[in-house]
Amino acid sequence: MQQVDIAIVGAGPVGLSFARSLAGSGLSLALIEQQPRQSLAEPAFDGREIALTHASRQLLEQLGLWARFAPEDIAPLKQAKVMNGGSPFALDFAPPSDGGELGWLVPNQRIREAAWDAVAGQAGLRLVDGASVTGLHREGAITHLALGGGEPTVSARLVVAADSRFSAVRRLLGIGARTRDFGKTMLVCRMSHEFPHHGAAWEWFGHGRTMALLPLQGNRAGAVLTLAPARVAELLAMDEDDFGAAVSECFEYRLGHMRQEGSRHAYPLVGVYADRFCAPGAALIGDAAVGMHPVTAHGFNFGLQGQAWLARGILEAVSAGRDFAAAPVLSAYDRAHRRATRPLYEATHAIAGLYTDDRLPARLLRDAALRVASKVAPFRQAIAAHLTQRERGSGFSRFSPR
Repeated sequence: MQQVDIAIVGAGPVGLSFARSLAGSGLSLALIEQQPRQSLAEPAFDGREIALTHASRQLLEQLGLWARFAPEDIAPLKQAKVMNGGSPFALDFAPPSDGGELGWLVPNQRIREAAWDAVAGQAGLRLVDGASVTGLHREGAITHLALGGGEPTVSARLVVAADSRFSAVRRLLGIGARTRDFGKTMLVCRMSHEFPHHGAAWEWFGHGRTMALLPLQGNRAGAVLTLAPARVAELLAMDEDDFGAAVSECFEYRLGHMRQEGSRHAYPLVGVYADRFCAPGAALIGDAAVGMHPVTAHGFNFGLQGQAWLARGILEAVSAGRDFAAAPVLSAYDRAHRRATRPLYEATHAIAGLYTDDRLPARLLRDAALRVASKVAPFRQAIAAHLTQRERGSGFSRFSPR
């Protein structure tokens, strides 16, 4: 049996960031992950480009991750456009008045690499790789985690689940979740194109499909197509020439001819919101707590900021000599993360419902909504500030790993 202060289940970027947040705290950590160590150290490209807000960049800088990104892996997001069907009209979110960026795009692969590099060799951290949690039971103030693969039991004062929106630990803890299967599949792939994107991200609600374009360095972009699973299967089966032609047609050749760069990847589109973010001696972070629809590109941002709230509560308790796994610490995290995520989660589902409804009344309503919003500058500015989290940048100014 291994005894630690905190067991973190899931070594994705949020779980790794949480471990990094506790560096220097004096707490012993066990990081439990199904993948082998080599896959963590050298993560494969998965097609996902992560949009980072100003608040998230600040956290990544404080955690020592941002400095590990190569300049060519950071793409500035200068503006954003929301479009409806074949209409030439678009709701534009222009660059900030100070000339800065709305945000930045960084490949998920690079975030995972940087997070692993930051915790590799961290004092007090033990990796249990190639293992999954098969059961748990609580005995007094200690939770015992049974692991598959012949690994010994891990016992901890606090268990933190960061094991995806389909979290096994969440279920073992008896925490329910509101799950919405959108019945769609998201296909992602990098594409090169003829015409410049000018640093603009597109969210394009077409008939029977939703598309996004994420601007990368040069005339390159991450293409995101949300379609019926059967149509995604057809696209995955195409050769590169036919695939490039199909994606170019989807985007109506607005960036000219597009060609595939790298591999294609498909993911089921499922949203998740846990009924609770904590239980006695346990907490949920990342997608285990909130699995967002990608339309607002806020999934990782919420995960990163949620782990920071939890880590801050733990560090403050340790500094004051209090029990870091006590109910008040975990409940405070639950309340803070729920306040930060619930409004946008619900709004995202409402938007997704309206903008994926292809009936004529819905098409007319969303076009009218975009046109009205475009004429109200304070409304656009408020949305832009919320999505970029520029106003929250100072909220984590005192947070940093020790």
